[in-house]
Amino acid sequence: MFVPKRHQTVAVRVGGVMVGGGNPVRVQSMTNTDTANAESTAAQVAELHRAGSEVVRVTVNTREAAAAVPEVQTRLHDMGVDVPIIGDFHYNGHLLLRKYPECAQILAKYRINPGNVGKGANHDKNFETMVQCAIDHQKPVRIGVNAGSLDQELLNDLMETNAKASVPQDGQAVFLEAMVQSALRSSGAAEEIGLPREQIILSCKISKVQELVRVYQALADRCDYALHLGLTEAGMGSKGIVSSAAGLAILLQQGIGDTIRVSLTPEPGSSRAQEVRVAQQILQSLDIRPFLPQVTACPGCGRTTSSYFQVLSQEVEKFLTSRMPEWKKEKPQAAKLQVAVMGCIVNGPGESKAAHIGISLPGTGESPRAPVYEDGEKVCTLEGPTLAKDFLERIEAYVARMPQDAIGCDAARSDTP
Repeated sequence: MFVPKRHQTVAVRVGGVMVGGGNPVRVQSMTNTDTANAESTAAQVAELHRAGSEVVRVTVNTREAAAAVPEVQTRLHDMGVDVPIIGDFHYNGHLLLRKYPECAQILAKYRINPGNVGKGANHDKNFETMVQCAIDHQKPVRIGVNAGSLDQELLNDLMETNAKASVPQDGQAVFLEAMVQSALRSSGAAEEIGLPREQIILSCKISKVQELVRVYQALADRCDYALHLGLTEAGMGSKGIVSSAAGLAILLQQGIGDTIRVSLTPEPGSSRAQEVRVAQQILQSLDIRPFLPQVTACPGCGRTTSSYFQVLSQEVEKFLTSRMPEWKKEKPQAAKLQVAVMGCIVNGPGESKAAHIGISLPGTGESPRAPVYEDGEKVCTLEGPTLAKDFLERIEAYVARMPQDAIGCDAARSDTP
Protein backbone atom coordinates (compact mmCIF):
# COMPACT_ATOMS: atom_id res chain seq x y z
CA MET A 1 0.00 0.00 0.00
CA PHE A 2 1.35 3.42 -0.99
CA VAL A 3 1.23 6.03 1.77
CA PRO A 4 2.32 9.58 0.84
CA LYS A 5 5.45 10.84 2.56
CA ARG A 6 4.42 13.67 4.86
CA HIS A 7 5.77 17.20 4.62
CA GLN A 8 7.78 17.71 7.81
CA THR A 9 6.12 20.19 10.14
CA VAL A 10 6.38 21.30 13.76
CA ALA A 11 4.11 19.43 16.20
CA VAL A 12 1.44 21.52 17.93
CA ARG A 13 -0.64 20.46 20.94
CA VAL A 14 -4.29 21.50 20.68
CA GLY A 15 -5.86 20.47 23.96
CA GLY A 16 -5.31 16.73 24.09
CA VAL A 17 -4.75 16.38 20.33
CA MET A 18 -1.38 16.59 18.59
CA VAL A 19 -1.30 18.25 15.16
CA GLY A 20 1.64 18.12 12.76
CA GLY A 21 5.05 16.67 13.51
CA GLY A 22 4.18 13.37 11.83
CA ASN A 23 0.98 12.86 13.85
CA PRO A 24 -2.12 11.62 11.99
CA VAL A 25 -3.93 14.11 9.77
CA ARG A 26 -6.72 15.44 12.00
CA VAL A 27 -10.36 16.04 11.10
CA GLN A 28 -11.91 19.35 12.11
CA SER A 29 -15.38 20.83 11.89
CA MET A 30 -17.21 23.97 12.99
CA THR A 31 -20.58 24.68 14.55
CA ASN A 32 -23.17 26.90 12.86
CA THR A 33 -25.10 27.66 16.03
CA ASP A 34 -25.19 30.97 17.87
CA THR A 35 -22.48 30.36 20.46
CA ALA A 36 -24.38 32.55 22.91
CA ASN A 37 -26.92 29.71 22.98
CA ALA A 38 -24.79 27.36 25.07
CA GLU A 39 -27.29 24.51 24.97
CA SER A 40 -27.58 24.26 21.19
CA THR A 41 -23.86 24.89 20.69
CA ALA A 42 -22.84 22.15 23.13
CA ALA A 43 -25.30 19.76 21.49
CA GLN A 44 -23.81 20.39 18.05
CA VAL A 45 -20.23 20.17 19.30
CA ALA A 46 -21.10 16.78 20.80
CA GLU A 47 -22.75 15.65 17.56
CA LEU A 48 -19.71 16.64 15.48
CA HIS A 49 -17.29 15.00 17.90
CA ARG A 50 -19.27 11.76 17.96
CA ALA A 51 -19.24 11.78 14.16
CA GLY A 52 -15.43 11.91 14.32
CA SER A 53 -14.38 15.57 14.52
CA GLU A 54 -11.25 15.66 16.66
CA VAL A 55 -11.39 19.40 17.27
CA VAL A 56 -14.44 21.63 16.89
CA ARG A 57 -14.43 25.36 16.20
CA VAL A 58 -17.05 27.78 17.48
CA THR A 59 -17.70 31.40 16.59
CA VAL A 60 -16.73 33.91 19.27
CA ASN A 61 -18.03 37.16 17.83
CA THR A 62 -19.89 38.90 20.66
CA ARG A 63 -19.63 39.46 24.39
CA GLU A 64 -22.52 37.03 24.84
CA ALA A 65 -20.74 34.35 22.84
CA ALA A 66 -17.51 34.77 24.81
CA ALA A 67 -19.41 34.68 28.09
CA ALA A 68 -21.17 31.46 27.03
CA VAL A 69 -18.00 29.45 26.32
CA PRO A 70 -17.60 28.27 29.96
CA GLU A 71 -21.21 27.01 29.97
CA VAL A 72 -20.63 25.21 26.66
CA GLN A 73 -17.63 23.47 28.21
CA THR A 74 -19.59 22.55 31.34
CA ARG A 75 -22.42 21.07 29.28
CA LEU A 76 -19.97 19.03 27.24
CA HIS A 77 -18.36 17.74 30.42
CA ASP A 78 -21.76 16.73 31.75
CA MET A 79 -22.38 14.80 28.50
CA GLY A 80 -19.05 13.02 28.81
CA VAL A 81 -17.67 14.75 25.71
CA ASP A 82 -13.98 15.65 25.79
CA VAL A 83 -12.98 17.55 22.64
CA PRO A 84 -10.80 20.64 22.13
CA ILE A 85 -12.87 23.75 21.41
CA ILE A 86 -11.39 26.35 19.06
CA GLY A 87 -12.40 30.01 19.20
CA ASP A 88 -12.96 31.73 15.84
CA PHE A 89 -12.18 35.46 16.15
CA HIS A 90 -12.69 38.29 13.68
CA TYR A 91 -12.59 42.09 14.17
CA ASN A 92 -12.97 42.17 17.98
CA GLY A 93 -10.96 39.21 19.25
CA HIS A 94 -8.46 41.53 20.95
CA LEU A 95 -11.29 42.92 23.05
CA LEU A 96 -13.08 39.65 23.84
CA LEU A 97 -9.99 37.69 24.84
CA ARG A 98 -8.96 40.39 27.30
CA LYS A 99 -12.45 41.03 28.68
CA TYR A 100 -13.34 37.34 29.12
CA PRO A 101 -10.24 35.57 30.51
CA GLU A 102 -12.23 32.43 31.40
CA CYS A 103 -13.17 32.07 27.75
CA ALA A 104 -9.54 32.62 26.76
CA GLN A 105 -8.41 29.91 29.19
CA ILE A 106 -11.03 27.32 28.23
CA LEU A 107 -10.50 27.53 24.48
CA ALA A 108 -7.88 25.07 23.24
CA LYS A 109 -6.78 27.27 20.35
CA TYR A 110 -7.49 30.70 18.86
CA ARG A 111 -8.14 31.27 15.18
CA ILE A 112 -6.94 34.71 14.03
CA ASN A 113 -7.53 36.16 10.54
CA PRO A 114 -4.78 38.74 9.82
CA GLY A 115 -7.09 40.55 7.41
CA ASN A 116 -9.72 41.15 10.09
CA VAL A 117 -7.77 42.46 13.09
CA GLY A 118 -7.79 46.15 12.16
CA LYS A 119 -6.03 48.55 9.80
CA GLY A 120 -2.86 50.61 9.99
CA ALA A 121 -1.40 50.97 13.46
CA ASN A 122 -4.44 49.26 14.98
CA HIS A 123 -3.69 46.11 12.96
CA ASP A 124 -0.36 45.51 14.66
CA LYS A 125 -1.64 46.54 18.09
CA ASN A 126 -4.72 44.29 17.95
CA PHE A 127 -2.74 41.37 16.55
CA GLU A 128 -0.16 41.70 19.33
CA THR A 129 -2.93 41.76 21.96
CA MET A 130 -4.39 38.49 20.69
CA VAL A 131 -1.02 36.82 20.42
CA GLN A 132 -0.09 37.97 23.92
CA CYS A 133 -3.32 36.41 25.22
CA ALA A 134 -2.27 33.14 23.59
CA ILE A 135 1.14 33.43 25.27
CA ASP A 136 -0.38 34.24 28.65
CA HIS A 137 -2.79 31.31 28.50
CA GLN A 138 -0.31 28.98 26.72
CA LYS A 139 -2.61 28.42 23.76
CA PRO A 140 -1.75 27.71 20.12
CA VAL A 141 -2.97 29.99 17.37
CA ARG A 142 -4.09 29.25 13.84
CA ILE A 143 -3.22 32.19 11.65
CA GLY A 144 -5.88 31.72 9.01
CA VAL A 145 -5.67 33.79 5.85
CA ASN A 146 -8.85 33.82 3.75
CA ALA A 147 -9.04 34.99 0.15
CA GLY A 148 -12.28 36.83 0.88
CA SER A 149 -10.79 38.84 3.72
CA LEU A 150 -7.18 39.30 2.69
CA ASP A 151 -5.16 42.19 4.14
CA GLN A 152 -5.81 44.85 1.48
CA GLU A 153 -2.82 47.00 2.43
CA LEU A 154 -0.45 44.10 1.83
CA LEU A 155 -2.20 43.18 -1.42
CA ASN A 156 -2.03 46.77 -2.72
CA ASP A 157 1.69 47.00 -1.90
CA LEU A 158 2.42 43.80 -3.81
CA MET A 159 0.26 44.88 -6.74
CA GLU A 160 2.14 48.19 -6.99
CA THR A 161 5.52 46.44 -6.82
CA ASN A 162 4.43 43.97 -9.46
CA ALA A 163 3.22 46.74 -11.78
CA LYS A 164 6.70 48.28 -11.71
CA ALA A 165 8.46 44.99 -12.47
CA SER A 166 10.11 44.53 -15.87
CA VAL A 167 8.12 41.31 -16.34
CA PRO A 168 4.95 41.61 -14.22
CA GLN A 169 3.08 38.53 -13.08
CA ASP A 170 -0.62 38.10 -13.69
CA GLY A 171 -2.91 39.52 -11.03
CA GLN A 172 -4.02 36.17 -9.66
CA ALA A 173 -0.43 35.05 -9.07
CA VAL A 174 0.16 38.24 -7.07
CA PHE A 175 -3.03 37.64 -5.11
CA LEU A 176 -1.94 34.12 -4.15
CA GLU A 177 1.51 35.41 -3.21
CA ALA A 178 -0.16 38.00 -0.99
CA MET A 179 -2.00 35.20 0.83
CA VAL A 180 1.24 33.30 1.43
CA GLN A 181 3.10 36.41 2.54
CA SER A 182 0.27 37.41 4.87
CA ALA A 183 0.48 34.04 6.62
CA LEU A 184 4.27 34.02 6.83
CA ARG A 185 4.60 37.65 7.92
CA SER A 186 1.96 37.17 10.58
CA SER A 187 3.55 33.99 11.90
CA GLY A 188 6.93 35.73 11.97
CA ALA A 189 5.40 38.64 13.89
CA ALA A 190 3.79 36.24 16.35
CA GLU A 191 7.16 34.61 17.03
CA GLU A 192 8.76 38.01 17.54
CA ILE A 193 6.08 38.82 20.12
CA GLY A 194 7.01 35.60 21.91
CA LEU A 195 4.63 32.89 20.68
CA PRO A 196 6.64 29.65 20.33
CA ARG A 197 6.85 28.05 16.90
CA GLU A 198 5.21 24.92 18.25
CA GLN A 199 2.09 26.95 19.03
CA ILE A 200 1.47 28.14 15.45
CA ILE A 201 -0.65 26.59 12.71
CA LEU A 202 -1.13 28.26 9.31
CA SER A 203 -3.87 28.16 6.71
CA CYS A 204 -4.50 29.95 3.40
CA LYS A 205 -8.05 29.11 2.36
CA ILE A 206 -9.64 29.91 -0.98
CA SER A 207 -12.67 28.56 -2.85
CA LYS A 208 -11.15 27.39 -6.16
CA VAL A 209 -9.40 24.02 -6.25
CA GLN A 210 -6.43 24.86 -8.47
CA GLU A 211 -5.71 28.05 -6.52
CA LEU A 212 -5.93 26.14 -3.25
CA VAL A 213 -3.33 23.69 -4.53
CA ARG A 214 -1.00 26.47 -5.71
CA VAL A 215 -1.12 28.47 -2.50
CA TYR A 216 -0.52 25.48 -0.22
CA GLN A 217 2.30 24.16 -2.35
CA ALA A 218 3.97 27.55 -2.04
CA LEU A 219 3.32 27.66 1.70
CA ALA A 220 4.71 24.15 2.24
CA ASP A 221 7.86 25.02 0.27
CA ARG A 222 8.56 28.04 2.44
CA CYS A 223 7.85 26.97 6.02
CA ASP A 224 7.60 24.05 8.42
CA TYR A 225 4.56 25.26 10.37
CA ALA A 226 1.72 22.77 10.77
CA LEU A 227 -0.84 23.39 8.01
CA HIS A 228 -4.64 23.32 8.12
CA LEU A 229 -6.27 22.54 4.75
CA GLY A 230 -9.68 23.35 3.38
CA LEU A 231 -11.59 25.27 0.77
CA THR A 232 -13.10 28.44 2.22
CA GLU A 233 -16.56 27.57 0.97
CA ALA A 234 -16.86 24.25 -0.85
CA GLY A 235 -20.57 24.62 -1.60
CA MET A 236 -23.61 22.37 -1.39
CA GLY A 237 -24.20 18.71 -2.12
CA SER A 238 -22.13 16.89 -4.72
CA LYS A 239 -20.38 20.09 -5.84
CA GLY A 240 -19.03 20.72 -2.35
CA ILE A 241 -18.03 17.10 -1.82
CA VAL A 242 -16.29 16.75 -5.19
CA SER A 243 -14.48 20.09 -4.92
CA SER A 244 -13.23 19.26 -1.43
CA ALA A 245 -12.12 15.78 -2.42
CA ALA A 246 -10.34 17.07 -5.53
CA GLY A 247 -8.41 19.82 -3.76
CA LEU A 248 -7.57 18.04 -0.54
CA ALA A 249 -6.61 14.78 -2.26
CA ILE A 250 -4.01 16.49 -4.45
CA LEU A 251 -2.35 18.14 -1.46
CA LEU A 252 -2.61 15.15 0.86
CA GLN A 253 -1.12 12.92 -1.85
CA GLN A 254 1.86 15.29 -1.90
CA GLY A 255 2.20 14.95 1.87
CA ILE A 256 0.89 18.47 2.54
CA GLY A 257 -1.59 19.04 5.36
CA ASP A 258 -1.78 18.22 9.06
CA THR A 259 -5.45 18.91 9.70
CA ILE A 260 -8.41 19.24 7.33
CA ARG A 261 -11.94 20.59 7.22
CA VAL A 262 -14.55 20.03 4.54
CA SER A 263 -16.65 23.21 4.57
CA LEU A 264 -19.98 22.01 3.18
CA THR A 265 -23.14 24.10 3.04
CA PRO A 266 -25.72 21.83 4.70
CA GLU A 267 -29.26 21.44 3.47
CA PRO A 268 -31.70 23.36 5.68
CA GLY A 269 -32.26 21.38 8.85
CA SER A 270 -29.76 18.65 7.93
CA SER A 271 -26.91 17.42 10.10
CA ARG A 272 -23.66 19.34 10.13
CA ALA A 273 -21.87 16.02 10.63
CA GLN A 274 -21.85 15.22 6.91
CA GLU A 275 -18.71 17.32 6.48
CA VAL A 276 -16.96 15.19 9.10
CA ARG A 277 -17.87 11.97 7.31
CA VAL A 278 -16.67 13.36 3.97
CA ALA A 279 -13.34 14.42 5.50
CA GLN A 280 -12.89 10.96 6.99
CA GLN A 281 -13.71 9.30 3.67
CA ILE A 282 -11.15 11.43 1.84
CA LEU A 283 -8.45 10.32 4.28
CA GLN A 284 -9.57 6.70 4.16
CA SER A 285 -9.82 6.61 0.38
CA LEU A 286 -6.19 7.75 0.20
CA ASP A 287 -5.15 5.05 2.71
CA ILE A 288 -3.98 7.78 5.09
CA ARG A 289 -6.21 6.91 8.06
CA PRO A 290 -8.83 4.21 8.70
CA PHE A 291 -12.16 5.15 10.25
CA LEU A 292 -14.81 2.65 9.13
CA PRO A 293 -14.91 -0.68 7.31
CA GLN A 294 -15.28 -0.09 3.58
CA VAL A 295 -17.77 -1.72 1.24
CA THR A 296 -16.89 -2.47 -2.38
CA ALA A 297 -20.28 -2.62 -4.06
CA CYS A 298 -21.24 -3.54 -7.60
CA PRO A 299 -22.51 -0.52 -9.63
CA GLY A 300 -24.96 -2.70 -11.55
CA CYS A 301 -25.46 -3.36 -15.26
CA GLY A 302 -27.74 -5.36 -17.57
CA ARG A 303 -26.65 -8.54 -15.81
CA THR A 304 -28.01 -7.28 -12.48
CA THR A 305 -31.65 -6.57 -13.23
CA SER A 306 -32.53 -7.47 -9.63
CA SER A 307 -32.06 -4.72 -7.04
CA TYR A 308 -31.11 -7.20 -4.33
CA PHE A 309 -27.38 -6.43 -4.51
CA GLN A 310 -28.23 -2.77 -3.86
CA VAL A 311 -30.41 -3.64 -0.89
CA LEU A 312 -27.78 -5.92 0.60
CA SER A 313 -25.04 -3.32 0.06
CA GLN A 314 -27.08 -0.82 2.04
CA GLU A 315 -27.75 -3.34 4.80
CA VAL A 316 -24.06 -4.17 5.06
CA GLU A 317 -23.10 -0.48 5.14
CA LYS A 318 -25.59 0.25 7.93
CA PHE A 319 -24.46 -2.84 9.85
CA LEU A 320 -20.78 -1.87 9.70
CA THR A 321 -21.51 1.72 10.74
CA SER A 322 -23.67 0.61 13.66
CA ARG A 323 -21.20 -2.00 14.89
CA MET A 324 -17.98 0.03 14.61
CA PRO A 325 -18.47 2.00 17.86
CA GLU A 326 -18.55 -1.31 19.76
CA TRP A 327 -15.82 -2.94 17.69
CA LYS A 328 -13.60 0.07 18.30
CA LYS A 329 -13.38 -0.90 21.97
CA GLU A 330 -12.14 -4.45 21.44
CA LYS A 331 -11.41 -4.76 17.70
CA PRO A 332 -10.34 -1.32 16.45
CA GLN A 333 -8.49 -3.00 13.59
CA ALA A 334 -11.93 -3.60 12.05
CA ALA A 335 -11.68 -0.02 10.73
CA LYS A 336 -9.57 -1.42 7.88
CA LEU A 337 -11.96 -4.21 7.02
CA GLN A 338 -12.84 -4.47 3.30
CA VAL A 339 -16.20 -6.06 2.46
CA ALA A 340 -17.35 -6.80 -1.11
CA VAL A 341 -20.99 -7.09 -2.18
CA MET A 342 -21.04 -7.96 -5.88
CA GLY A 343 -23.92 -8.52 -8.27
CA CYS A 344 -22.93 -11.17 -10.83
CA ILE A 345 -20.30 -13.68 -11.87
CA VAL A 346 -18.26 -11.33 -14.10
CA ASN A 347 -16.37 -9.51 -11.32
CA GLY A 348 -18.13 -10.95 -8.29
CA PRO A 349 -15.76 -13.80 -7.34
CA GLY A 350 -12.62 -11.77 -8.14
CA GLU A 351 -13.63 -8.72 -6.10
CA SER A 352 -14.91 -10.93 -3.27
CA LYS A 353 -11.59 -12.76 -3.12
CA ALA A 354 -9.71 -9.45 -3.07
CA ALA A 355 -11.72 -8.25 -0.05
CA HIS A 356 -11.31 -9.59 3.46
CA ILE A 357 -14.82 -10.97 3.23
CA GLY A 358 -17.07 -10.81 0.18
CA ILE A 359 -20.18 -12.23 -1.38
CA SER A 360 -20.92 -12.74 -5.08
CA LEU A 361 -24.65 -12.54 -5.66
CA PRO A 362 -26.26 -14.21 -8.69
CA GLY A 363 -26.91 -12.05 -11.75
CA THR A 364 -29.73 -12.46 -14.25
CA GLY A 365 -30.05 -16.06 -15.36
CA GLU A 366 -27.46 -17.36 -12.88
CA SER A 367 -28.05 -20.06 -10.29
CA PRO A 368 -29.70 -18.45 -7.22
CA ARG A 369 -26.79 -19.16 -4.94
CA ALA A 370 -24.14 -16.78 -3.54
CA PRO A 371 -20.59 -17.93 -2.77
CA VAL A 372 -18.86 -16.22 0.17
CA TYR A 373 -15.10 -15.68 0.29
CA GLU A 374 -12.88 -14.92 3.27
CA ASP A 375 -9.23 -13.96 2.80
CA GLY A 376 -9.38 -15.11 -0.80
CA GLU A 377 -10.85 -18.53 -0.11
CA LYS A 378 -14.40 -19.72 -0.71
CA VAL A 379 -15.87 -20.68 2.68
CA CYS A 380 -19.55 -21.32 1.98
CA THR A 381 -22.51 -20.67 -0.29
CA LEU A 382 -25.57 -18.77 0.92
CA GLU A 383 -29.10 -18.80 -0.46
CA GLY A 384 -32.70 -18.38 0.56
CA PRO A 385 -34.60 -15.81 2.63
CA THR A 386 -31.97 -15.63 5.41
CA LEU A 387 -29.08 -14.81 3.06
CA ALA A 388 -28.61 -11.23 4.34
CA LYS A 389 -28.79 -12.28 7.98
CA ASP A 390 -26.36 -15.13 7.38
CA PHE A 391 -23.86 -12.87 5.63
CA LEU A 392 -23.96 -10.27 8.41
CA GLU A 393 -23.33 -13.04 10.93
CA ARG A 394 -20.30 -14.14 8.95
CA ILE A 395 -18.96 -10.56 9.02
CA GLU A 396 -19.45 -10.45 12.79
CA ALA A 397 -17.65 -13.75 13.20
CA TYR A 398 -14.81 -12.60 10.93
CA VAL A 399 -14.25 -9.49 13.04
CA ALA A 400 -14.33 -11.54 16.24
CA ARG A 401 -11.46 -13.70 14.90
CA MET A 402 -9.28 -10.78 13.79
CA PRO A 403 -5.98 -10.60 15.72
CA GLN A 404 -4.86 -7.22 17.05
CA ASP A 405 -2.40 -6.68 14.20
CA ALA A 406 -4.75 -7.98 11.53
CA ILE A 407 -4.39 -6.84 7.92
CA GLY A 408 -1.48 -4.60 8.75
CA CYS A 409 -3.78 -2.28 10.64
CA ASP A 410 -2.59 0.57 12.84
CA ALA A 411 -6.15 1.57 13.72
CA ALA A 412 -5.65 0.47 17.29
CA ARG A 413 -3.44 3.46 17.94
CA SER A 414 -4.85 5.92 20.43
CA ASP A 415 -4.87 8.66 17.77
CA THR A 416 -7.73 6.99 15.90
CA PRO A 417 -10.99 8.75 16.87
